[in-house]
Amino acid sequence: MRRKICSSVLEAIGNTPMVNLSRLAAGLEGQIFAKLEYLNPGFSKKDRIALQIIKEAEENGSLSPGQTVVELTSGNTGTGLAIVCAVKGYPFVAVMSKGNSMERARMMKALGAEVVLVDQAPGSPPGQVSGEDLALVEKEAQRITKERKAFRADQFNRPGNTHAHEYYTAAEMWEQTEGRIDVFVDFAGTGGTFAGCAKALKRYKKDIRCYLIEPATAPYLAKKPLTNLNHKIQGGGYAMDLPLVDSELIEDYILISDEEAINAARELAKKEGIFAGFSSGANVAAALKLLKEREKGANIVLTINDSGLKYLSTDLWKDNS
Repeated sequence: MRRKICSSVLEAIGNTPMVNLSRLAAGLEGQIFAKLEYLNPGFSKKDRIALQIIKEAEENGSLSPGQTVVELTSGNTGTGLAIVCAVKGYPFVAVMSKGNSMERARMMKALGAEVVLVDQAPGSPPGQVSGEDLALVEKEAQRITKERKAFRADQFNRPGNTHAHEYYTAAEMWEQTEGRIDVFVDFAGTGGTFAGCAKALKRYKKDIRCYLIEPATAPYLAKKPLTNLNHKIQGGGYAMDLPLVDSELIEDYILISDEEAINAARELAKKEGIFAGFSSGANVAAALKLLKEREKGANIVLTINDSGLKYLSTDLWKDNS
């Protein structure tokens, strides 16, 4: 519990609660501990990396006072950066695919960001952002960075992404569970959460098993057939290499379908009162699958990545009665 007045909203980032999903896991051997990252100020875990990347850039001199910050985003990192840049006085440009939910763009604009929306690749359905779509966003982000002589936050490559979770998130998990962690699962976005938490948790307890989650139709990292790159799990599963992830940290890959992620997110809301997005549903679905199969009796820890409020315009919350 915070006992002092924060000097800025940045001090409200992190130290999120952990909840035992005992209602969802009822009847199964083992427990699922969920860290509520949607209770960060920007409603996602990406607030952590936004703060750490900017902090490290200030410390090493790669970001100058008043310099423009640019980043490719599916919306959550952009929201975190909009918050951090607003407080610290940096102009911020978020570059995002039109395939991502519009709630995110509106939130970033409200926080003072300039939002540049990039058309999807031909044939890509709205709401289903592929690696091809992301490549178009990356091209535009590079152009703007060069044109404005900006600092590129570069979440897929900067170590601050990993450090935010290695130094803080994992330590909080360990303390909150009193070390009762056997398994960690995480959906493959940039790989920063997985890499940071897995690295730190294995220092606490070397035999913790860390599973990386991918969309069932786009298991690129698992080296399995790619059948549909335009899945619905926004914020990751881009079928691309993740430089931040060390494959030696990965126990195995868990493949989750759109339907499994959606159903788990809906059950999470109905049974646990936790209103979250697609990737959080994927995390929960993977944990439930593990408890039913190869990890019976285990204590599994995961993050609830962002708020369901960011997906009200998507079919995650349509016709879910």
